[in-house]
Amino acid sequence: MRLTTLSRRTAGVFGTLAVLSLVLTFGLRASGAPNSHPASAAPKPTIVLVHGGWADASGWNAETQRLEGDGYTVIALANPLRGFQTDSAYLRSVLATITGPIILVGHSVGGVLITNAATGNPNVKALVYVAAFAPDLGETVGQLLAMNPGSQAAPPNLTVRPYPGGVDVYITPSAFHSVFCADLPATTAAVMAANQRPINAAALGEPSGEPAWKTIPSWYLVASNDQAIPPATERFMAKRAGATTVEIASSHVAMISHPAAVTDLILAATHAVG
Repeated sequence: MRLTTLSRRTAGVFGTLAVLSLVLTFGLRASGAPNSHPASAAPKPTIVLVHGGWADASGWNAETQRLEGDGYTVIALANPLRGFQTDSAYLRSVLATITGPIILVGHSVGGVLITNAATGNPNVKALVYVAAFAPDLGETVGQLLAMNPGSQAAPPNLTVRPYPGGVDVYITPSAFHSVFCADLPATTAAVMAANQRPINAAALGEPSGEPAWKTIPSWYLVASNDQAIPPATERFMAKRAGATTVEIASSHVAMISHPAAVTDLILAATHAVG
């Protein structure tokens, strides 16, 4: 009697294990419960943020906080600012380590990097320009700055400092607030001026390569109060790239003074290509 009872219990245990095996193997589910297997959901893209000159990656702090809160992986790249060709190669090497879709965002001269580094990379699904340069093949930042009047990022508002092998360009601290970030508090601008990272002067004359915006969908935020890149030039570059464009009354650093608008544009691009 005991053996029979034990045999029944053993059979019951093995029967339960067999059912569990079927569930795990074939994804069966009871009572019509939804399948929550992670493979059923498309992976969220990695969002790579590229700062420009006279700034650093901390300028993306507000965007990073919101995007990460929404479940996105964010990389706020440290742009070397040593030359657009070498900086683009550096960004390209970082992108090569990322699996899955990528949304690439650039501010100011960071736009040159995303324009060049994304070319030929099938993982990059969208380009987002934030008051940024979007050069065509062979164009230089110097040419684009001279296209329309209005840029105050020029002498006498610039300070140069030689370094071994080249010359660095800074915005003169006394002009930093008006040129770069007029819609931020003066105290904030003073700290940013002290912390600014310079641009290698030679980079301004480097010709850009084959632009990624010819093959990758792009979005553009025009800063209509920009004193660094003339807004007319921003509108021209956005139109030429066929970018989905928004315009806000912002200084050059829209990602700091209007982080909600910038984040909304990044998400709009993400959702459009997702």
